[in-house]
Amino acid sequence: MALPVLSGRRVVKALQRAGFTIVGRKGSHIRMRKVSDRVYVAIIPDHREIAPGTLRSILRQAGLTRGEFLSLLEK
Repeated sequence: MALPVLSGRRVVKALQRAGFTIVGRKGSHIRMRKVSDRVYVAIIPDHREIAPGTLRSILRQAGLTRGEFLSLLEK
């Protein structure tokens, strides 16, 4: 199952639904953090389109599977 082409803002909104909060910004990159059993930090470029490889890297940083992320987009 391929990941859709998304904007950085759409990815940020989905991660916020997963419990992440914005903790910083440097240039066009947004830093998000979630504390649960461990600390997750994800860096999201605020671009119109995020490359598929970059999105996969964001999901790894966030500790989310493709399915979990796709379900966050549908909410």
